Amino acid sequence: MSVVKLELRDKTFANGVQAVRDVQFAVPAGEFVALVGPSGTGKTTLLNMIAGLEQDFAGSIQAPRHALSYMFQEPRLMPWLSVENNIRLVLDAPPLQADSERFARMDKLLQLLGLDAFRQAFPKQLSGGLKRRVALVRAFVTQPQLLLMDEPFQSLDEPTAQDLRQLLMQLWQNTRPTVLFVTHSLNEALQLADRILFFSARPAQVILDYKVPLTRPRSVITSNLQTLQNQLLQEYPQLLSGSLAKE
Repeated sequence: MSVVKLELRDKTFANGVQAVRDVQFAVPAGEFVALVGPSGTGKTTLLNMIAGLEQDFAGSIQAPRHALSYMFQEPRLMPWLSVENNIRLVLDAPPLQADSERFARMDKLLQLLGLDAFRQAFPKQLSGGLKRRVALVRAFVTQPQLLLMDEPFQSLDEPTAQDLRQLLMQLWQNTRPTVLFVTHSLNEALQLADRILFFSARPAQVILDYKVPLTRPRSVITSNLQTLQNQLLQEYPQLLSGSLAKE
C-alpha cells in the first residue's frame, strides 16, 4: 500500500519558472526514500506540494496530510518558548490518544535524545546540534505516518550530523514512518535510505530510481558505502548534476 503517490504534470511559478515536469512515483508504507539532485531543481518545492503548502500545480498527490510531520532545513523553534513548550506546540492539536500517553512519549523522546536537562532552556541557549535534536523530537512525538525532511542536518559539522543520523535511524526503526528525505550528499542518502530518487536539473524529473542494496543495520563507517558511491559515479559521472550521461 502506497502512503505517497505522485502524478505531477507541471509546477510553474508565477514568474514563469517551471520547477517540476512529469514526475510520477509512489512510496509504500515504512519506506525511507532519499531525494537527490542539483541545487534549485525543485526538491523542496516537491516536499511543499506533498505537505499541502504549495497547491497551484497540475496533477495529483495522495499523502496523509492529517498524519504528517515536516522537518525543515532550519529547526524553526519559537525563540520565546522553552524546549518543552516548543514540542508541546504540536501536541496541543486535538489528540489521537489520551494526553497522558502523548506527553509520556514526549518525556521518553527527550530522555532518549539527551535533552531532559534542557527542557526549560530557550533556543538561544542551545547549540545547532541540540536545536536539531529538539526538531527531531517534535517530528516524531506525534507518531506521523509520513515524515518530510528537507536537508535537516545541513550546516552542521560532520560529527554532529553523524550523531543525528544515528538518532534518526533509531527513531525511524522504532516506529517506521514513511520518510522522504532531501539531501545533496550521496553518502548520506546511501547510509540512510532504502531507495534513492535522483532528479534532473530544473524542471525536476526522476532520472534514476535506485534501490540501495545494503541490509540494515548499516555501519556509519563502512567500505560498502564508498564502494556503492564509486560504482554509481563511475557509471553515471554526471548523476549529481542531474544527468545520466555516460561522459
